[in-house]
Amino acid sequence: MIPLFLSSAIAAAIALGGSYWLARALRARGRSQPILQRNADNLVAPEHQHKAGTPTMGGVAILAAALLGYLISHVRPGVVFSNQTLVAFGGVMLMAGIGLIDDVKKVKARQNRGLFWKLKGVITLLASFAIAAALVVSTDIDTRVSLTRADFPGWDLGPVGWTIWAGLIIFCTANAVNVTDGLDGLAAGSALFGFIAFTGIAYAGFRTPEVYGSIVNPYDLAVFSAAFGGACVGFLWMNAAPALIFMGDVGALGIGTALAVLALTTDTHLLLPLICGLNVLEIGSVALQMGVFRASGRRRRLFRLSPVHHHFELAGWPETRVIIRFWLIAGLFVATALGVYVADFTEQVGK
Repeated sequence: MIPLFLSSAIAAAIALGGSYWLARALRARGRSQPILQRNADNLVAPEHQHKAGTPTMGGVAILAAALLGYLISHVRPGVVFSNQTLVAFGGVMLMAGIGLIDDVKKVKARQNRGLFWKLKGVITLLASFAIAAALVVSTDIDTRVSLTRADFPGWDLGPVGWTIWAGLIIFCTANAVNVTDGLDGLAAGSALFGFIAFTGIAYAGFRTPEVYGSIVNPYDLAVFSAAFGGACVGFLWMNAAPALIFMGDVGALGIGTALAVLALTTDTHLLLPLICGLNVLEIGSVALQMGVFRASGRRRRLFRLSPVHHHFELAGWPETRVIIRFWLIAGLFVATALGVYVADFTEQVGK
């Protein structure tokens, strides 16, 4: 257990100090998030002009802290690097790198459409498939569809089918977290619940190999997840409303990829929509809004504005109320997911 707490504590401390330093350095250089009053459909967005000048790209501090927390924790005897976790970090850095390029372009151009705004979906999709393919080719990952363990429901997709399946999971999760990142602390706070859940799931896999024997080096995955959870805690100190720094696409895409890869490597694919339930609601609200708008001939909308957190802001909720209530919703989703996991775990151990 000590490496779990070590990685989490180190990542939290580095993320706190790193985001504080990054906020000051970026502010001094004018690297701030563009704040627009209207969206692409020319709808008036919630009043966030007071956030103008707030530095962005704070996700760099999250990722650096998670990586350092993970690496330093391995000084403890018995903690070994696994090929799955190393591929996971590579995938996170790849997706975060795409987000970083986009963030830099947005800041330089002083607008919310980055370098890849037309091709970003295609680029992140191809990157997602590349990450999934790397997991299949270079690790012993199980290629069965899973809820709480590899043999339940246990549909074997084979290497090619699993790569497509896993790539779509990574793509959807990364973009769902990116959509959620619209209010101070909302994405980091909700992701924290997910990393806590995956730390417990991976550790349970380590303690009970007779049930979760298909997971490759689950203890290292638990350290990986704990490091990201700690990094989110440290970053939230600076990102809590009113935020002193935003995570940007570099952080949102990186965190989303980490959550997706943890679901894939711990054989909890079908549990991920519950663990990331808030993110599903957020990106689902965008899909519903677009569907209703196009079906009505661009005359009607389901929400005042999407993602749905902006709908409640326009309904008169203060930003902090939206954030806290959405955190509660995220926590309830994660608690439900863990309830499903524990129920199946108890049944398997009792056999």
